[in-house]
Amino acid sequence: MPTVTVDKQLLFEALEKDYTSEEFNELCFRFGIELEEDTSEKDESEKVEGERPQLKIDIPANRYDLLCQEGLAQALRVYEGKCKPPQYKLVKPASGKLEQVIVKPETAQIRPAIVAAILRNITFTQEAYDSFIDLQDKLHNNICRKRTLASMGTHDLDTIQGPFTYEALPHKDIKFVPLNQTTELDGDSLMEFYENDKHLGRFLHIIRDSPVYPVVYDANRVVCSLPPIINSEHSKIKLTTKNVFIEITATDEHKANIVLNTLVAMFSQYCADPFTVEPVEIVYPDGTVKQTPKVQPWRATAKVDYINSCTALDLKGNDICGLLEKMSLGANVNPEDANEILVDVPPTRWDILHAADIMEDVCISYGYDNLPRKMPAVSTFASALPLNKLSDHARREIAMAGFTEVAPLILCSHDENFKFLNRVDDNQTAIKLANPKTIEYQVVRTSLLPGVLKTINNNKKLPLPLKVFEVSDVGFKDETRERRTRNERHVCAAYMSKTSGFEIIHGLLGRLMEMFSTKLITKTSKELGYWIVESEHPTYFPGRSADIHLRYLTEEGERKELMIGSFGVLHPTVLESFELNLPTTVLEFNLEPFV
Repeated sequence: MPTVTVDKQLLFEALEKDYTSEEFNELCFRFGIELEEDTSEKDESEKVEGERPQLKIDIPANRYDLLCQEGLAQALRVYEGKCKPPQYKLVKPASGKLEQVIVKPETAQIRPAIVAAILRNITFTQEAYDSFIDLQDKLHNNICRKRTLASMGTHDLDTIQGPFTYEALPHKDIKFVPLNQTTELDGDSLMEFYENDKHLGRFLHIIRDSPVYPVVYDANRVVCSLPPIINSEHSKIKLTTKNVFIEITATDEHKANIVLNTLVAMFSQYCADPFTVEPVEIVYPDGTVKQTPKVQPWRATAKVDYINSCTALDLKGNDICGLLEKMSLGANVNPEDANEILVDVPPTRWDILHAADIMEDVCISYGYDNLPRKMPAVSTFASALPLNKLSDHARREIAMAGFTEVAPLILCSHDENFKFLNRVDDNQTAIKLANPKTIEYQVVRTSLLPGVLKTINNNKKLPLPLKVFEVSDVGFKDETRERRTRNERHVCAAYMSKTSGFEIIHGLLGRLMEMFSTKLITKTSKELGYWIVESEHPTYFPGRSADIHLRYLTEEGERKELMIGSFGVLHPTVLESFELNLPTTVLEFNLEPFV
C-alpha cells in the first residue's frame, strides 16, 4: 500500500475539524485507509525543529485519487457529509479553438500513445505546488510502473505555443536545455550526463537502446520534454505559473488516461473556475482525432438484492444511493427497474470495475462494524484438497528422513531456469514476465531445482551433509487452459556432501513411493507401479542419472504411463553455475499423478 504524507494542519482545516489522533485514526479506519504515523506524537528528542506536524497514511494501491492531500481531503469531506462530490467540466478556450498535439508516425516504434489537457488560470500556493510535484512522483512509481507504462510532463503554457508535435527522432537531432540545467545537450550527451544521477539514472534504460527518442515540440520547435526522462528548462513550471499544459506519453493509452484524469481532477480545484479543464485534440497519423481528457462520469450498475445478499442488510434502493453519495459516487434507482442502481462513476474512481466494487463502497459507507453478524445459513465442513493433503504427507516423510524444508521464490532468472541447468529454452514452456523488475525475476520456474540449489549456495558454511527439500508448484504455458497456463505440484530433494550420496536420494525415492503405495515394477510388467530407466540428461553427470516412470489409473479408470521426473548427480558445469564446490545429487518429480 502506498503511503501518503500530508500536512496535518492543512488537512484538518480542509475537513473543518481539529481531530484528536484517536478520532482521526477512527475516521481513517471507517473510510478504509490507515493512519500509520502522526509525527506530532513523537518524543521531543525525535522532532525536527521548525518541521510542521505530518500525517502518514496508508492508501489502497488502486485509489490513485487519494495519493495527494487534495484528493484525500476531498474524499473525506464528501464522506463526512461536508460537501457534495465535485462535478468536473470540460471548457473550451475563449477563442473556441482547441490546442492540438500532432502525433508523428515514427512514435509508433517507441512510445505510441499521448494524451494532454490544460488547466487555465490556476493559482498555486507553495503547499499546492509541492503537492502537484509529489503526486506526479507517486503516480510515476505506482500506476506508471517507474515510467515504463506512462510518464507525464507539465509545462508553463505561457512560455510555449501550440500546436504541439509528438515525434521520435535520432538522438543527435534532439537538442535542448534539460530542467534545472544551463547547458544545451543532445540525446546522447543527456544519457551520459544523467547516467549516475540517483533520481533520473534509473529511467534511462527505458529508451536508451532505441534508435530514436520520443520528444514533444511546440510550434516554434522548442523542446517541451524528452519523455520519459526529463522536461525542458524552457517550459518549467513555477509557483507563478497561471496556465499548465499537461502531456502524458505512454505505451499503454488506458494507463495514460487514468493518470491524466487523476492529475486534472485533483488540481483543477485551484483554477479560477474550479473543477474545469480545457481539453486538447490529439491528431494521429491516420487522421484519427481524439479529445482528452474524458471527465464525464461513466455508467455502472448493481442490483439491490445483490448488495443486500452480500451485506446481510435489507436496504432500499434510495438508501443505497445515499450511501454511495458518501463515497463520491452519484447514484439513482433505475426508473424502469426498482432492483437496479444506476451509478455514475467519476473520473477519479478507476477502481470501480464491477458490481462487487459498488457493494464494497456501500459496506464502507454503512460501516463494516455496523453490519449484522449471523451464522451462515448453510452448514459446511472444511477439508484439505487431496493434492495438498498428499503434499503434506510427502513433506512429513522427507523431513523424517532428515531433510530440511526450504521455501524459495517461485520467480527466478531465465539463466537459472535454463542455462545454469544446461537446458535449452524452447519458448513454449516457461511463463515469462513481460516487464521484469530485476534480472533475478524473469520467468516462473519450471523446475524446483534453481531455488533449492540457490538455498544450498547460501548455506554452504553449515555442517555437511546438506539435505534440503521443497514440495511446491512450478508453472508452465498451456494453450488448452483458459488462462493459457497451469501449475504443477513437484517434489524436489537435494543432498550435498563430500560424496555424491546417490544411494541416499535413491533410497528417499523408494521410501516416498512406498508411502504412496506405489511398488517398484519392470517396464514389461502389466502391473501398476513405477520403474526407473538409466538416462542421459545435460543437467546430470553422464551415466549417473535415471528417469522415473509411472503406470497409474486416471480418474476415468484408464491406464496411463508417464515419465514423472528424474534423479541423478549434478553435472560439474551446473555445480559451477550455482557456485557449489561439492558433489550434489538431486531428485525431482511430479506429485499430481499420485492423487
